[in-house]
Amino acid sequence: MARALVDIRILQREYLLAISRALTAELDLHDVLRIILQAAVEIVSGRAGMIVLADPDSEILRVAAVYGIPPHLVQHFEPLVRGVPYQEGQEQDALPELMARLQEIAQQANLGLTAVTRIPMINREEPIGLIYVFQSGNYRFGPDVRDLLRSFAEQAAIAVRNARLYQQVNKEKQRLDAILQQSADGIMILDRALKIRRFNPAVSNMTGWSPEDAIGRQHSEVIEWQRLRTNTDLYEAVANGWPLPGAAHIYVEGDCRRPENHSHQMADGKLISLGITYAPLLDENGRMTDIIANIRDLTRYREEEELQKTFISVVSHELKTPVSIIKGYAGTLRRQDAHWSPEILDDSLSVIEEEADSLTDLIDNLLEVSRLQAGTFTLEVSDEVMLPKMATAVIRKFSNQTASHTFSVDFPPDFPTIWGDERRLNQVYNNLVSNAIKYTPDGGEISVTGEVHSDYVTVSVRDEGIGIPEHEQHRIFHKFSRLDNALSRKTEGTGLGLFLSRAIIEAHNGRLWFKNNEGEPGTTFTFSLPRD
Repeated sequence: MARALVDIRILQREYLLAISRALTAELDLHDVLRIILQAAVEIVSGRAGMIVLADPDSEILRVAAVYGIPPHLVQHFEPLVRGVPYQEGQEQDALPELMARLQEIAQQANLGLTAVTRIPMINREEPIGLIYVFQSGNYRFGPDVRDLLRSFAEQAAIAVRNARLYQQVNKEKQRLDAILQQSADGIMILDRALKIRRFNPAVSNMTGWSPEDAIGRQHSEVIEWQRLRTNTDLYEAVANGWPLPGAAHIYVEGDCRRPENHSHQMADGKLISLGITYAPLLDENGRMTDIIANIRDLTRYREEEELQKTFISVVSHELKTPVSIIKGYAGTLRRQDAHWSPEILDDSLSVIEEEADSLTDLIDNLLEVSRLQAGTFTLEVSDEVMLPKMATAVIRKFSNQTASHTFSVDFPPDFPTIWGDERRLNQVYNNLVSNAIKYTPDGGEISVTGEVHSDYVTVSVRDEGIGIPEHEQHRIFHKFSRLDNALSRKTEGTGLGLFLSRAIIEAHNGRLWFKNNEGEPGTTFTFSLPRD
């Protein structure tokens, strides 16, 4: 008898050693539970076994592993799993009910099971599951079986706890990886040697470096500063002992050059303005292990700064010119020692009136831009807008202001009336014809033509001027944008006309575009408007 007990203890020890090895090996929870269950059944010479676990969220018991039970018969054991809840210290009272349910299951499944015992798996004083061991024939579980199985229940509880901790860590890692990948801000992680270890897609889109090419490189190879706007960079800060107590973050801002190759769509060799905040990751001893770099693309911000400077420069110049003319003429007319003829008075007052109109147009344009930016731009729509009549009136007005240009208007007789804001569409006409005159300095023909299509109409303004260089075409509709040439610098204008014209046409559900004339000098601007 003593020898049999010794043999069982030796076998139990061997099983527990095997389970310990399984716990440390790279096996998933199901495999570990199956090994534990097999050992538990065999150590007591059982016929079959089952491990059920409580779902951590719903606390519903679910079968996690079986031994000696065919998979298609597992569903028959549901009444045994959920029908007799476990209550600590009352297992003896529950045994008759367990046996009764087992008899029903044995008859349905034809497994020949006659006895059952179950052991709780305890984790931090809370039951997380149960081990069921079944017997067949006339064998009944002795009083020492539960003690013998308890060590296997403890191992199963450890396995479940470790697996859930691993799943929790893995889930958190996946969540952090998803945040890193989907973040709109650039995030880069460097090691102590300032080599790149993580590189999210946002940084890739900013810098033109693919993550595969950037990871493993030195920070300075990827972030290649051409000009710094701050007093220091990362390397200088590290050389000076960063991170220092109380100065955990450093901020570096400047212009960085993208690489120039075909491996990434943003690798265009252009400069990009970046602002980077570096934060050290410290261990328990206060030593830096990694650096988290948060990167912002400041290019748009820099462009807005330049636009503001351009706005101040252009508007001040455009305001100064008519104000100076008005003041000059008004001062001349007020001279007490001069007697002006009616003709001179009339001409002078006409100039004052024209310059006042120029001021009004400038102010109106600026107000329209502010309305567009504020989202309060609205249309006063009429269903009887006659584009040919408007074109004729605009051409008549401008033909009186220049002698070096000829004008033509050509619309088909069946050109329909359309829905639109007549005042604002007149602005578009004025802007397009005015530009055609400005950028045809040596004179030439300016034609306005209309065409009728099934769903829309088009109007084109064609000139014989200097055209638009290809490298300037991408910004022709931007605010305060003007051609960068000597003619533009001599020609008055704010660079708002085309910006406003496109906004007005698009507000009518139309489209405005341009192209240089093929084989001939000049440019043609065309806008389309829906007929309905």
